[in-house]
Amino acid sequence: MVTATKKKSAMPKDVLVVLLFLLGLWVCSVTASVSYDSRAITINGQRRILISGSIHYPRSSPEMWPDLIQKAKEGGLDVIQTYVFWNGHEPSPGKYYFEGNYDLVKFIKLVKQAGLYAHLRIGPYVCAEWNFGGFPVWLKYIPGINFRTDNGPFKAEMQKFTTKIVNMMKAEGLFESQGGPIILSQIENEYGPMEYELGAPGKAYSNWAAKMAVGLGTGVPWVMCKQDDAPDPVINTCNGFYCDYFSPNKPYKPKMWTEAWTGWFTEFGGAVPYRPAEDLAFSVARFIQKGGSFINYYMYHGGTNFGRTAGGPFIATSYDYDAPIDEYGLIRQPKWGHLKDLHRAIKLCEPALVSAAPTVMPLGNYQEAHVFKSKSGACAAFLANYNQRSFAKVAFGNMHYNLPPWSVSILPDCKNTVYNTARLGAQSARMKMTPVPMHGGFSWQAYSEETSAEGDHTFTMVGLLEQINTTRDVTDYLWYSTDVHINPNEGFLKSGKYPVLTVLSAVHALHIFVNGELSGTAYGSLESPK
Repeated sequence: MVTATKKKSAMPKDVLVVLLFLLGLWVCSVTASVSYDSRAITINGQRRILISGSIHYPRSSPEMWPDLIQKAKEGGLDVIQTYVFWNGHEPSPGKYYFEGNYDLVKFIKLVKQAGLYAHLRIGPYVCAEWNFGGFPVWLKYIPGINFRTDNGPFKAEMQKFTTKIVNMMKAEGLFESQGGPIILSQIENEYGPMEYELGAPGKAYSNWAAKMAVGLGTGVPWVMCKQDDAPDPVINTCNGFYCDYFSPNKPYKPKMWTEAWTGWFTEFGGAVPYRPAEDLAFSVARFIQKGGSFINYYMYHGGTNFGRTAGGPFIATSYDYDAPIDEYGLIRQPKWGHLKDLHRAIKLCEPALVSAAPTVMPLGNYQEAHVFKSKSGACAAFLANYNQRSFAKVAFGNMHYNLPPWSVSILPDCKNTVYNTARLGAQSARMKMTPVPMHGGFSWQAYSEETSAEGDHTFTMVGLLEQINTTRDVTDYLWYSTDVHINPNEGFLKSGKYPVLTVLSAVHALHIFVNGELSGTAYGSLESPK
């Protein structure tokens, strides 16, 4: 009997090898399946409502990364989104740096270890209030180059760096098509307005960028944000404070929001930005209510602009962004908790949300319901009150509901309200900064920036200079000097008045020295640089 069983189960080795090979292909196809349809991104054939948050790896330290990612997961996120910062990774042509807080591979692997997905925004132009928009300054000095348009030298460098990043991710098996966490990639960044200004060259460039990116064979979809004419198969997406009005450019693409602004960047001399948790939650719930299936918080943790990485006029060192996790990695309440409750409510609705487009029912002048139903019987409803001042009592499904102003109520079973965007359930918390006695554990360190002696690199020009062209971005300082000879017989001296120097722009800071002595300082601001 035993012998008979062995004979029955015996199989030629070549057949066994073929079966194992086919099995391997089947397993590979499961891990490789990332696509999309009109409703959502699909992962392994399953439509998903995805909640994402931006954490930029260079804006925090590697020691912080695991905790930040874990807090994002506990807050109900599915995806971590980050830009890739070209000038940090290629500070000089062909010389690459991927260490310290620029260790991109380590960061993505930590995302995977936490059981989350990743959205890699390669750009490589990123804006992000980052120095030179993420471009390395040496790019500016390539003969014949013209940025972000149909220009051969620029496209060659852009393709080389994009390919470098994609190949690095492939080598580490980090795309979902390889079993990794990266489910989405982005090429370019908010290019639509620039394309409009450039016309035909801009259109040719955006089409080239999309084709180049797709041709790299990542096995995952590509997106272009604020790019209404993104060519197939690239998905165009929305950025902004509110994106419920947005629709993709083709009916077979999902409705995606790549930047839901949790606050705003901090500027020198300006107020600290603040966005109420209730309003942020309302904007997200309304986006999901109107058919959205992917939402990313920009930022979920903003972090710090270390060194000279802050870009744009008057951008401060802090990139806190009023995010759910603050600059120092601490949870910001009630924003973090209120959004966590929102994510939980949305996930309860997911079976109905991904099944079909909603049915819209008017409930009043400023009130409406969006109802989602699946073939299996799942039902979810979003009841919205768009009136910014008045409560509303509405009838829905033989029941009555009280809706606060400017709010959305979520009913995962079309009956019971589990969440309303205007009603805070999370405790509020206020951070208090307390001085810590140093006791010899810390000490001040001075940084000395070498300055050339007057005359070493002096030249004469009429008017102000384009600073990066002059300094090549190796310093923030550019000295202007002039000689003013005042005749003792000047009339204003006889009346006892002092001469007045008028400078039309102080920009960030202006220091005036007269005869080698500091005579005055002026500071500009973003609203009033003069």
